[in-house]
Amino acid sequence: MSLKRSKNGRSITSPWIAEGKKYELPISDAVLDMQGRDRTTAKQIGWQIAFIAGLLGLLYYSAVVSEIDLFELLEGGSTMGEYISRYFPPDFTDSASYLDDIIETIGMGIWGTLLAVIFAAPLAIFASANLCPVWIVQPTRRLLDAMRAINEIVFALVFVVAVGLGPFAGVMAIFVHTTGILGKLFSEAIENIEVGPIEGVRATGASKFQEILFGVIPQVIPLWISYTLYRFESNVRSATVLGIVGAGGIGVSLYQSFRSFDYTKVCAILIILIISVGLIDAGSAWLRKRFI
Repeated sequence: MSLKRSKNGRSITSPWIAEGKKYELPISDAVLDMQGRDRTTAKQIGWQIAFIAGLLGLLYYSAVVSEIDLFELLEGGSTMGEYISRYFPPDFTDSASYLDDIIETIGMGIWGTLLAVIFAAPLAIFASANLCPVWIVQPTRRLLDAMRAINEIVFALVFVVAVGLGPFAGVMAIFVHTTGILGKLFSEAIENIEVGPIEGVRATGASKFQEILFGVIPQVIPLWISYTLYRFESNVRSATVLGIVGAGGIGVSLYQSFRSFDYTKVCAILIILIISVGLIDAGSAWLRKRFI
């Protein structure tokens, strides 16, 4: 099929043959525009090649500065295997003490996550561009960035100085860091909601608070629950590390065992930790199916 074009380059007719007769069918400008957009120009190909080359260069530079050396890893495989063999068989002689520590660690994760959710929810609303003006959104986002950028161990060191050694410092460290993470995730969920329910609530003469309560929260609550459960699992794992700086939990016993080179006890602690995280994951999966 060949196209006849007018002086401005637009197609006017296209020949179509049926039953030995030739007919002229009009071709719309919209079809021609679509065909033009589908064609890949030399400029677009050039940009794509430049993007791929830049990405490969970035990956190579990152590998160099990170000193990634797979050959060195393979050469050290036998040494690593010999070191891991020192962890077996695990020593469960102090298992009662480890169980008390893991319960304390889970408690730290529960309270750190709960406090984070309580504070992250309003901060997420203030950080959502579709609900609040920019002079509220930007400062709130920068506050969440600061909370998220600083690791829990740094916060733990600060709170150990403030409240002393023990799990309370760990709870506060988890709480502050998790607030920054959940605040960011919660606000992104709010910014992707449908406006229809909000407009429906607004049409009834509802206040701004009622719009958020009845038009926004019901749409984002499933995602909020999912994010909260995931962060709870992560916080239990993070709480095990905070014991290194004296912030309570099973991390204290883990650090002491490492320092004394008692690797069989380290293995026992890691096994208990893996079982605990697995049970938490199974419980979280059950809650997701029930509420999401």
